[in-house]
Amino acid sequence: MTGLAAWDWAVLAAYLAGVSVLGVALAGRQNDMADFFRGGEGLPWWAVSMSLIATTVSAVTFVGVPAIAYNPDGGNMTYLQLGLVAGLIARVFVAFVLVPAYFRRRVYSPYDYMGDQLGGGARGVTTALFTLGGVLAQSARVYLTALVLTLVLAGPLAWVEGATGVSPLAASIVAIGVIAVAWTLLGGIATVVWTDALLFVVFVAGGVAALVVIVTQLPGGLGEFVEVGHAYGKFEVFDFRVAFSLTEPYTLAAAGFAAVVSNVGFYGTDQLLAQRIFCCRSAADAKRAVLASYAGEAVAALMLLVGVGLFVFYAAFPERLTGVSAEMVAAENDKVFPVFILEQMPAGVKGLVVAGVFAAAISSLTSILAALAQTTVSATYLPRRARRLGVAEPTASALAAYDPAEARRVVVVARGWIVAWGVVLCVAAFAVDRFKDATGVPILDLALGLASYVVGGLFAAFLLAWLPVRVNGRGLVWAAPLGVLAVFACRFHEPWAVAACGVGVGLLVVTWAATLSRERLARTAWLLVGGALVMGLAWRGYFVEVDEAGEAVRVPVAWPWYAPLGAAVSLTFGYLLADRKPLAA
Repeated sequence: MTGLAAWDWAVLAAYLAGVSVLGVALAGRQNDMADFFRGGEGLPWWAVSMSLIATTVSAVTFVGVPAIAYNPDGGNMTYLQLGLVAGLIARVFVAFVLVPAYFRRRVYSPYDYMGDQLGGGARGVTTALFTLGGVLAQSARVYLTALVLTLVLAGPLAWVEGATGVSPLAASIVAIGVIAVAWTLLGGIATVVWTDALLFVVFVAGGVAALVVIVTQLPGGLGEFVEVGHAYGKFEVFDFRVAFSLTEPYTLAAAGFAAVVSNVGFYGTDQLLAQRIFCCRSAADAKRAVLASYAGEAVAALMLLVGVGLFVFYAAFPERLTGVSAEMVAAENDKVFPVFILEQMPAGVKGLVVAGVFAAAISSLTSILAALAQTTVSATYLPRRARRLGVAEPTASALAAYDPAEARRVVVVARGWIVAWGVVLCVAAFAVDRFKDATGVPILDLALGLASYVVGGLFAAFLLAWLPVRVNGRGLVWAAPLGVLAVFACRFHEPWAVAACGVGVGLLVVTWAATLSRERLARTAWLLVGGALVMGLAWRGYFVEVDEAGEAVRVPVAWPWYAPLGAAVSLTFGYLLADRKPLAA
């Protein structure tokens, strides 16, 4: 495999420098928490919409999605039906239900809204859920992007390893982390939004460039691309053959229900994306941004077309995929696009596509750093600082009203948390390396699956806060961990996983008993029922299917169903374990 030429490095350097300068210039000054975490509430809706798209489009999309359509064993574009169906339904729900609810309260995060409605316990547990999900999902994205960089930057990384002893994977992870932290520090969420918008343009340009290169090199051009792709069923989008299945990820059932719950959770209750909503000038602009982000499904379609093109290209030129490259692709389809980038893309264009990989990776990481810093400041620093100063309301605006210098102090603390979370995510990326080796999960399923562990619990918390159910959030403190354990129990069934579920359930029961009051004694049975449900799923929460060799194999629940499972468990037991009394509005 060949490396990057001088033109490629020039394109990559110009991209990094240009995005840095423009992002900071457009962001403006950051004087207080409203500027740093809400962009001064003055960002245009179209920029916010582009940022929403860029955040959901990670390097996993850039690499993993083409592999789905390329897969010689029946790969096609049915992945797209998840976004086309669920993406539309979810965005409509978020725009017309969640956005008005959030803007009425003028909160900084969904967890502030849930805390206002359900009490401090709900704010704490939802913040913890988001933190867990954010670290899991984004560390996976950092790791998977670093894997791509170890291929496309093999030469320079080998030199770094020889000079410093740092492995190519470690150097890639550190490089991604340093750039993401630097961009986030420069201007807070405003810089993140504007750089995301610019990164989105680079990402799309890289995908289009790859598709054009593929089609123009085919002997029959566009006609051959369409003819061969159609002959092998590569353009199939809607799969009507599987009416309902909990083990198939890309079905209409998953798109019409499971992915809807997941997308509502991601867009409306995950601070990673919800934070952009709060940057809009008004609720009307926020609705426009959310609905316009549906155009992001075109990006998924573009990368699936790239995957179809790769299949047609290597069918026409099988001699161009040989040796080590062929072995890597045969072992993992996810590597087919990076291999094509290195071996077939012309100089200059190759640099643009590599810049697209960087764009996808860094846009996701800057977003999670800003979101994690904001929720950490709101959940830990502001309450402590308010108590110390004797301020009744633990908010940034209340502290600023007490002393204007406190506004600048909050920004300094937030920047410190950005650095801290950057270190945590990079360290966690190494743990994901071990996890992937142990499980053998495909790249796309790994990233999406890890992100789905907690989103069901977040959606359940919003429902409890929004619906007139007349309960507080104390039940969520116990129900949310049960929801996460239930998802884990449906995914893993090895003895170690059963033991881990047992430990988790045991800790919940012991903690409940240690804090038990007379009022909650009657609800102990519901916690035991929830624990029994988790253990039952750990023991038998799988399906048995016959593989091609005629052997019976265990098949776990597919990742799109993680969110509705977690939501059902968290919502049910969040209600059953809660106090039955209304809170003051």
